[in-house]
Amino acid sequence: MELALLGGPPVREKPFPFWPDYGREEEEHLQEVLRSRKWGGYSPQVEQFEKAFARLHGARHAVSCCNGSVAVEVALRALDLECGDEVIVPPITFVATATAVVICHGVPVFADIDAKTLNLSPAAVEAAITPRTRAIIAVHFGGHPADVDALRALALRHGLALIEDAAHAHGATWQGIPVGTFGSAGTFSFQAFKLATAGEGGAVVTNSSTLAERVWSYCNCGRRKGAGWFEHFTVGSNYRLTGFQAAVLSVQLQRLPEQTATRQRNVEYFREKLRGLEGVVLHENDPRVTNHPYYLLTLRYRPEAFSGVDRDLFLRALQAEGIPAQPTYPYPLYRNPLFRKESLPPCGCGKWKSDQDYETLSLPESERVCKDGIWLDHYIFLGDHQDVDDVLTAIEKVRRHAGTLLDPHLAARELRS
Repeated sequence: MELALLGGPPVREKPFPFWPDYGREEEEHLQEVLRSRKWGGYSPQVEQFEKAFARLHGARHAVSCCNGSVAVEVALRALDLECGDEVIVPPITFVATATAVVICHGVPVFADIDAKTLNLSPAAVEAAITPRTRAIIAVHFGGHPADVDALRALALRHGLALIEDAAHAHGATWQGIPVGTFGSAGTFSFQAFKLATAGEGGAVVTNSSTLAERVWSYCNCGRRKGAGWFEHFTVGSNYRLTGFQAAVLSVQLQRLPEQTATRQRNVEYFREKLRGLEGVVLHENDPRVTNHPYYLLTLRYRPEAFSGVDRDLFLRALQAEGIPAQPTYPYPLYRNPLFRKESLPPCGCGKWKSDQDYETLSLPESERVCKDGIWLDHYIFLGDHQDVDDVLTAIEKVRRHAGTLLDPHLAARELRS
């Protein structure tokens, strides 16, 4: 059967499960806020959601905010990051992990990732620590918890703050303990594609009352809880979550355990079947991961099993078969234009200085995953085994006919179409 990219019928034409998912419960909660006329950040729904989110992650405090990028920023501000302080970050993550550091006039120091998990390599982090290092931001990439045992030990040994960027990891656990609570603070996102979403939104979880108070004050125009509306004690801004968002998120949290269980069943089925297919590798989880919500599934592509077809052409063929697989980031964060010399430093006080030359930096594992990585999004695994079988069938179909993609006559025909 000819590849769909070259004119044949695709493996799959029906859509995968839609995301975001919602039902009558979200509608009812939204109506409740609407009728209450308390729509803003001081709606009772916000406090109810914060308590539920703190409970889910075993934290004493959860402070909501307008998005996950701001969550990282306010966590850093609550730690009193000063101009020129270094913060170690991974280069494989959304840009906000690093730009939050720059917004606070800190210096991002990029450390390489673990090849299997795409999380910070503890050895690379240790090698990156200098007398100017103030904090480590560990991203739980794709929902797979980072090695928080090793990273927390490093932070304690060197007197550093550990922030967990858990934007992908709602409900994830490491050795039975929810992520977000291993360091000074954990940050979460509720952006439209996240595992619990209200379109936008974020939260900071912490076991420190002092840190929680600082985060809350910064998100609430410098106010203090219990003080007057027009009393402002520190410089802050309005980063509040609204009652409407909190209403939706409260229901989304209730859906999360069942959705996570569905993804886990389907990913394990996929993992088992994938072992029989050459050329596409899904690494095993670290055995210390006790709950993986599978926000992203990262596959590693081996072109030699596909007649030498490069990853991007393989993906075009797979997408033509109806599988919405995507390439990983096009390059590590440090290759973005914002890290060029003409864009830095972020201030003129003279204290900001990076010992890394971002323009010549090359971290091997981070570079490699940008070339051979493939992502499958979480909603693909919210259906049944037939959905998973279609993904597997499409991969095998492309592998079986990969040689035709290298035929110059067929390639020319495809380019004309």
